[in-house]
Amino acid sequence: MSANATAAHSVDRFPSSPYHYIPTLWVCAMFIALFALSGLLHVGQAVYTRLWFLLPTAALADIAEVIGWAARLWSSKNAPLLDPFLMQITTTIIAPTPLVAANFVILGEVILRLGTQYSRLSPVWYTIVFCSCDIIALIIQAVGGAAASQAVHQNKNPNHGGNIMLGGIAFQLAAITIYVALATEFILRFYGDRPVRGPKKEPGEPRVIDKNIKLMLVGLGFSSVTLFIRSVYRTIELSNGWDGRIISTQVYFNVLDGAMIVLATFTLNFFHPGFLLGHSSAWNRKARVETTRSSETITDLPDPNAEKEFKPEP
Repeated sequence: MSANATAAHSVDRFPSSPYHYIPTLWVCAMFIALFALSGLLHVGQAVYTRLWFLLPTAALADIAEVIGWAARLWSSKNAPLLDPFLMQITTTIIAPTPLVAANFVILGEVILRLGTQYSRLSPVWYTIVFCSCDIIALIIQAVGGAAASQAVHQNKNPNHGGNIMLGGIAFQLAAITIYVALATEFILRFYGDRPVRGPKKEPGEPRVIDKNIKLMLVGLGFSSVTLFIRSVYRTIELSNGWDGRIISTQVYFNVLDGAMIVLATFTLNFFHPGFLLGHSSAWNRKARVETTRSSETITDLPDPNAEKEFKPEP
């Protein structure tokens, strides 16, 4: 039997389900437990390290994922209901957006410690530009989800709202792609000592990255890959339509959405910025110390315009 025939058979088998299948109960329960555990860890870690930005980012993403998978669990008990279907499709599309924002903030801190001269954007602009893109993507997805939900409840075609959601996902995918490209360029420039601005280091000066920063970069890299895979999947899924083969195949969603976000959020638990980069008191401290040292050095230099002290010859 061909893949299209299999999808058609699935639709015919569950004609009353908006999913075109019945979500598997144990899978939904497993993802609820995993996201709840990761969320609790993020809250505890944020409080312990006092990195409060992780609460409206990583922890919030886990909360939204729990809501989405709880809606799918509800659907496993009563598949024809529209409310849990609309709840899960909206929340699971929006949920990873705050998690992406956490990666943007962490990368900015890493750049500050390794050298801003190797980055196209300053750490502050990384946070401003990419977090703004995240907020825009979030708003677009929310508007699209609301439009699709309203259309379904009014027995109208939800494709218009779905296209809006698709625009939000595509915008987020573009932002992640640019973020990964800039981060890769930064690492290559650092190791090759090719600053975007400012002088190179002195010849023979070693290019050393602290072990903890290396681990943080590994965590950010792996998390970004999983988030990128998930964004590509959701873009293809929504472009394929609400009745397409991709959205009608449960295993695609479980692996390419649920599992990818689980890997991304637990990666941030294990490669935690508070443990690898220090608690809140250590963040940006290096920049402050360097600024202080620079000002002290400048202050200690002799003033060429000052009058020399008169000393009588013996």
